[in-house]
Amino acid sequence: MVAETAAAAGHSVSIFDQRRSPGRKFVLAGRGGLNITHSEPIDAFVDRYGPEATLLKAALDCFGPDDLRKWAADLGESTFVGSSGRVFPESFRSVPLLRAWLRRLDELGVVFHSSHEWLGWDGDRQHKAMTFRDSSGTEVSHDFDVAVLALGGSSWPKVGSDGSWVETLRAEGIEVADLSPTNCGVVVAWTAHLTDRFAGQPVKNAAVSVAGTSVRGDPIVTMAGLEGGPVYAHSRRLREQIEADGFAEVTLDLLPDLDVGDTVRRLVERRKKKRSTSTWLDRCGISPVGIGLMREATANVLPTDPDALGELIKAVPLRVESLAPIDRAISCAGGVCWSQVDDHLALNAISDTYVVGEMLDWEAPTGGYLLQAVFSTGRYVGEKISLD
Repeated sequence: MVAETAAAAGHSVSIFDQRRSPGRKFVLAGRGGLNITHSEPIDAFVDRYGPEATLLKAALDCFGPDDLRKWAADLGESTFVGSSGRVFPESFRSVPLLRAWLRRLDELGVVFHSSHEWLGWDGDRQHKAMTFRDSSGTEVSHDFDVAVLALGGSSWPKVGSDGSWVETLRAEGIEVADLSPTNCGVVVAWTAHLTDRFAGQPVKNAAVSVAGTSVRGDPIVTMAGLEGGPVYAHSRRLREQIEADGFAEVTLDLLPDLDVGDTVRRLVERRKKKRSTSTWLDRCGISPVGIGLMREATANVLPTDPDALGELIKAVPLRVESLAPIDRAISCAGGVCWSQVDDHLALNAISDTYVVGEMLDWEAPTGGYLLQAVFSTGRYVGEKISLD
């Protein structure tokens, strides 16, 4: 996005990519349908970025959701709004959009240098040249007038964003918050009985709560713990709890459309003397995986009193040991601290060098917010370079 904007303004632009082909993480993002942005009102949209919302607002104002949809349409990829408000290309894929984009960059004269691993600055040239290791293993140096670092976070390192830049920047005196997983699953110490029976199964229509905040959806039981949208939405809260206490607690509401009183009444109405507890719960609308989680949470000693059982159904407690590993997270938190860049995302410590995208210390939920902010910071910096 930076390259397109700067090249369209007449600048000579080169892109150095660690991989042999560009846009590997962009292709990965479109594997299940490319959710590029969201259609909700802009004020609510900006609020999705939490504490970093005010820091990202200038970039989002520069290039917002409507701008992104127009940009995609100009590349021949019209978009549509899904039932959840998420925005997708008509093709529902990333590859056609990426190919059209690369054609545009080629027409603008952007030069690609593939298989170039960034090593840092050429120390003898006062930060006006960068060094790379090319495909042959040779270290090469390239001069620049303006440089933009867009090295990503450290999730899905196989596509190139391995976080190796963190120590390089720290060695230059630039403060970088540790990279940590977000929009990821959580680790729960399940018993073998639970995983043998239910690993891979969703808990349909549940509410997942952390620290008093609840998100509806279908969390999925995995061999390691829990995954899925309503779990990912709590990443920040879970990470903060784990950092403070060494663990976090998640509660599952298995009947989120009923309050506790209605749940207890249903239990009383559908209780039969000869029914087992599992059959009783099944008749009350609790799925086998939900029953399994209730047994897991109580060491297989389910209460038989309707009041106690109703309370458990509405808040099944699960102890989260940690977040899932960062290499499989959708995105990451941490990065270059905002105190290290100016209002235009240029590094304070190194002149004429900007930082964009996931390298900055921000996070957002899934739903199009991640890609939107990456695009927005790129356009924002590209326009600043173009004006200069």
